[in-house]
Amino acid sequence: MRFLAWLLVGWVLALPAAGQTRQAPAAVTSEPAEDRRLGEWLLRIHEASRRRAYIGTFVVTIGSSMASARIWHVCDGEQQMERVETLTGAPRSTFRRNDQVITFFPDSRVVVAERRESFGLFPNLLQPGDASIARFYTLRAAGQERIAGFETDVVQLRPRDKLRFAYQIWTEKKTGLVVKLQTLDVEGQVLEQAAFSELQLDAPVSMARLSQMMANTEGYQVETPEMVKTTAAAEGWSIKAPVPGFQPMSCYRRRGAGASEGRHDSTLQWIFSDGLATVSLFLEDFDPRRHGQAGAQALGATHTLTRRHGDWWLTAVGEVPQQTLLTFAQALERRK
Repeated sequence: MRFLAWLLVGWVLALPAAGQTRQAPAAVTSEPAEDRRLGEWLLRIHEASRRRAYIGTFVVTIGSSMASARIWHVCDGEQQMERVETLTGAPRSTFRRNDQVITFFPDSRVVVAERRESFGLFPNLLQPGDASIARFYTLRAAGQERIAGFETDVVQLRPRDKLRFAYQIWTEKKTGLVVKLQTLDVEGQVLEQAAFSELQLDAPVSMARLSQMMANTEGYQVETPEMVKTTAAAEGWSIKAPVPGFQPMSCYRRRGAGASEGRHDSTLQWIFSDGLATVSLFLEDFDPRRHGQAGAQALGATHTLTRRHGDWWLTAVGEVPQQTLLTFAQALERRK
């Protein structure tokens, strides 16, 4: 799941009228030169998200729901640091230093400290050097627009199959920083949108100050969810037929408070990505008291599939069509 999806509840903002962007040229082909073009573009926006300091107001939309947050981002060499303050819903402050994430909940006086993989973070959604992206998406220019006071280039990443969604992306002309992102369904309708409504590039953000705020947990109860890095094979799971384009990224055992070293009271999370979208498979002991009927749900671009798998309960979640989750569920295999 994307980083801000953990921070904000409910997403927002409507699609601009079709006439607001200029007519796009023909889609590129999958020839090597065009693949290099896509790779260079991905690398540019990836580096822009890592190397720029900025302050902005970030707004996310799903249907008629809206959530917003204030973001401070700074980098120092390989050190990345962010502060995110929710502006809607319950107060929440989240600090991220590389893969270390600390979230403050002022109402309950609780701090949650954990580590999270950095792939899939807005605006660091697109991973450079991933040749598979060009195999499953095409790049198409879609004109220019003014967003949050900046001139931007608009491009579309269109899927070559029905296992993934399309994306429309606005990048600031000079730096390549992503300032707006839309996820589109197969009919081109907007499923969800994330954008800066206000943005200050090269802002004077102090990493030392953010570090000081991140470390100040006085008066809070600090909770550290136990996450043990593992492999699906070691846990007895495999995918008998790989889902095209999706590669395993990481696997964690999340153990509940007071749980033993065995299976009980723990959940396995197996994460896959095609370089743009992510899918997580959550596996836990089946409990008829907690697990109801199998089913499927959707919130914007995020789909969920739940079903029983022998003695286990599977929850598949991802920013992909429901058919993709079903393909994962059907390919999942228990080895021991």
